[in-house]
Amino acid sequence: MDWPANRMYYPAMRDPVETPYSSTAPLLTGHFREAQGYRAYRPNGVDDWLLVLTLSGGGRFGHEGGEVTTVAGVWMLLPPGTAHDYRVADGAPGWELLWAHFQPRADWHALLDWPILGGALRGMTGNADLSDQFLRVHQHLISGRRRAEALAMNAMETLFLACDEHLASVADTIDRRVERAMRFVETHLAEPLSVATIAAEAGLSPSRLAHLFRDVTGQSLQAFVEQRRMVRAADLLRRTSFPVKRVAAEVGFESPFYFSRRFARWSGKSPVAFRQGG
Repeated sequence: MDWPANRMYYPAMRDPVETPYSSTAPLLTGHFREAQGYRAYRPNGVDDWLLVLTLSGGGRFGHEGGEVTTVAGVWMLLPPGTAHDYRVADGAPGWELLWAHFQPRADWHALLDWPILGGALRGMTGNADLSDQFLRVHQHLISGRRRAEALAMNAMETLFLACDEHLASVADTIDRRVERAMRFVETHLAEPLSVATIAAEAGLSPSRLAHLFRDVTGQSLQAFVEQRRMVRAADLLRRTSFPVKRVAAEVGFESPFYFSRRFARWSGKSPVAFRQGG
């Protein structure tokens, strides 16, 4: 995903210099305390995942459609190929963050299906126990012990399992009508999904569902539908040899060309490139 400078969310920075990054390690962590002026900018993202926890102060993550501002306790998860454009939030005294670049184990991918906060940015609000576990990951990796990396990767898996439980517990509090709408979407991705159709399944008027869905999830129903379609498409591209035309049909797109455009916008790669580099 190549965004020209005049399309980035931060218009005051017209000609940012791309922040260098290169790592072949399965896990790299850091604990930064940054002042105003700090910014990381990688318009094409990187080849691994990035997890960022705000410990204090505030951060700001730009995406093509806007921004997400973080405070203490907010976690951000950026999949491979997601544009990196983050910095200290406007007005914040600074930004203390704990971060990890990582290559997930094969069975972690289901644990990385976090709520979408904007564009391809995923995130959640955690608790002190999760923050402590992330610190343990970092401490293991920098400990100098003989099996430091293995210990840190195991701690990372424990972290994502705990995050998964936390997200499930939060989901239990979601309005049951919104939950019904979500479940209907998940099981009918190959079909046309209008707001009216989903609303009828949830027992609400289309306008009421649209307002309630945004209030509960922070995103529009249409954005949720497309996100779930893209996640399902990515899974099919990784795990099957289906041609792109069939993948498109499986997630509700009649036109493979239009599907390819939407998938490239979401992932930063065409379906074929995503499958090859998966």
